[in-house]
Amino acid sequence: MNYEDRLQAAIDRLHQEGRYRTFIDIERLNGSFPHAVWHRPDGEDRQITVWCGNDYLGMGQHPAVLAAMHEAIERSGAGSGGTRNISGTTIYHKQLEAELADLHRKEAALLFTSAYIANDATLSTLPRLFPGLIIYSDELNHASMIEGIRRNGGAKRIFRHNDVAHLRELLAADDPEAPKLIAFESIYSMDGDFGPIEEICDLAQEFGALTYLDEVHAVGMYGPRGAGVAERDGLMGRVDIINGTLAKAYGVHGGYIAASERMVDAIRSYAPGFIFTTSLPPAVAAGAAASVRHLKGDREIRELHQSRAKTLKMRLKALGLPIIDHGSHIVPVHVGDPVHCKKLSDLLLEEHGIYVQPINFPTVPRGTERLRFTPSPVHGPDEIDRLVKALDELWSQCALNRAELSA
Repeated sequence: MNYEDRLQAAIDRLHQEGRYRTFIDIERLNGSFPHAVWHRPDGEDRQITVWCGNDYLGMGQHPAVLAAMHEAIERSGAGSGGTRNISGTTIYHKQLEAELADLHRKEAALLFTSAYIANDATLSTLPRLFPGLIIYSDELNHASMIEGIRRNGGAKRIFRHNDVAHLRELLAADDPEAPKLIAFESIYSMDGDFGPIEEICDLAQEFGALTYLDEVHAVGMYGPRGAGVAERDGLMGRVDIINGTLAKAYGVHGGYIAASERMVDAIRSYAPGFIFTTSLPPAVAAGAAASVRHLKGDREIRELHQSRAKTLKMRLKALGLPIIDHGSHIVPVHVGDPVHCKKLSDLLLEEHGIYVQPINFPTVPRGTERLRFTPSPVHGPDEIDRLVKALDELWSQCALNRAELSA
């Protein structure tokens, strides 16, 4: 067998389907977000505006975050030096976990190297702690949740997206004595829609199930202190395990869960994805703690973030562009074809200096390809103007449908 030929054939298929992912080499400019330098393959650098980043609030350049990281580097050096169990637990890790537990009003929190690993490690470990556990998972849950549930070897049920009636049917059909857990998200990042947290918590209470809520696209941005949608809706106390990230609204790196002290103790003691992984560098933990601490009290930045998103959606709707609007900060514009989606992305970058990555299958179902914009407080009126005008021009140039999608 010629292995290299097989690899090339697999890559060629992606090119033919318009799904081949191209990495854009950019250099973010501290103090100038969302502006960056695009290091082009031809060697000609170009200034661009990033419209698809997950540093939702621009905290990756906040002075308090950078100062905390500089101080930690001066005191502790670069790496942590080990796993959490073997010399890799520092004061910075403990301080960050305390900030996160306080944020979510939980007894404890546990750090991971990413929210993906936090989901995977936790969901794959829970059946070891609760033999016979049945996990009920929303069909549009993130890949990290799907992978963790798949690897755990236990029973799983998939309910239709945000369909509480279907979830009830599945819960009612199973053994009432079996341990159960419902896994879902507060904001689904591809459409920007909200999960029915209260209704799911009601079902969990009725059927004796645990709840596992992924707040990755909500922490820092929703709720009085930025704890997420569950805090905004007064439901944090009804959620057993909350998953969050430090790499999006908090602008740094890492992931975590927040739960009861016993739950956290059990996960840290049994999850291989936690036990055998080198801990976050102290400077990263220090910067994340500073970001969480700052955003607990900065409501103004959250209000400005929502205002920017509303402005962009209003202006795109006025042009008749097919945006998907569920009321969150995420602004997807439906294209519906992978080749057109890639072409629009390329034209925006090459002709207008606007960087937005095409979202194609398998991230979204075939036929629902889209450009996904993530406005932030640092995207000002000028950046919004340039984006809206560019999209208007390209939509006409490519003769694409302007009929608005329903939310």
